[in-house]
Amino acid sequence: MRKTGGQLIVLVAINCLVLLVGAAISGGSFLSIFNLQSMASQVPEIGLLAIGVMLAMCAGNGGMDLSGIALANLSGVLSAVLVTSVVSGTEHPAAFTFAYIAVAIAIGFLGGLMNGLLIARLNITPILCTLGTQMAFTGLAVVVSDGKAVSVGSPEPLSSIGNGLLFQIPIGFLIFAAAAVLMAGLLKYTPYGFWLMLTGTNPKAALYAGFPKSRVIITTYALSGTLSGLAGVVIAARNVNVKWDYGSSYLLIAILVAVMAGVRPEGGYGRVICVVLAAVALQLLSSVLNFGGLSNFVRDFAWGALLLTFLAVGRYDLVGILFPGNRQRAALMRTPHASKRES
Repeated sequence: MRKTGGQLIVLVAINCLVLLVGAAISGGSFLSIFNLQSMASQVPEIGLLAIGVMLAMCAGNGGMDLSGIALANLSGVLSAVLVTSVVSGTEHPAAFTFAYIAVAIAIGFLGGLMNGLLIARLNITPILCTLGTQMAFTGLAVVVSDGKAVSVGSPEPLSSIGNGLLFQIPIGFLIFAAAAVLMAGLLKYTPYGFWLMLTGTNPKAALYAGFPKSRVIITTYALSGTLSGLAGVVIAARNVNVKWDYGSSYLLIAILVAVMAGVRPEGGYGRVICVVLAAVALQLLSSVLNFGGLSNFVRDFAWGALLLTFLAVGRYDLVGILFPGNRQRAALMRTPHASKRES
């Protein structure tokens, strides 16, 4: 069973409300094209990591990928070290860019594949496994970089990904949107998406139905790792240097985005469009706090409070209370008669 559009409506309302509040406290400058472009360019890093968190949570069984930002940093750092030793970003910017992107995404994929194999083959609890690999990825990035920032430079193709515009939209945001569309299509129109959601909803039924549980888990964490590698590319494209400790608060924010999007911690449900809207809403709220002159410490407190709030909202089904028609349809879907109609 899938939730209906109540969460989507709530997220659209939150985005509209934050836009109105931002416009009111800034005298309209919050909605300037420059500010909107600036905010859009900051969404992809968190959004890509949040989609990876969503996939892991949908798998159920305590599914949670805590290694996302550590793997993104490792991808950026290790790719910079390897590629700069072979290709000069100054002399061959296009070759450097393509090589950097390919190596970073490959590292992200391999890191995610390792997570999936450890969880599926050794039956390690996902949250503990990814906590361990988070520390391992961070330690490896420190060793490779000697604890210092690694220079990537600003070769034009790579720099354009992080700072360029296409049709007045940041290229990084367009890449994030394309990745989101691809993941949404994968979940909705392929057997993998069906297997993933049923595995999270009812693992026993999935087991008796003969679903390839191990392959689903491995694929899920490999996809999450690939998204982390792509996030590492975006981070490098927006900055001249990459470092092992970049985005120390990104893990909390990515989890917050997934929870805001209505992804169930127990597994079995998640919508990519809701994750995108939640990431946008959080970036809008962050910018509103900046316009209000509040410090980063207040912002971190706000993220923690929001996470607890949305967990409580999900626990008591506030969306179902606000939209009782959704709850009635969901109850109808659970009846045997409705199940026969569906089949």
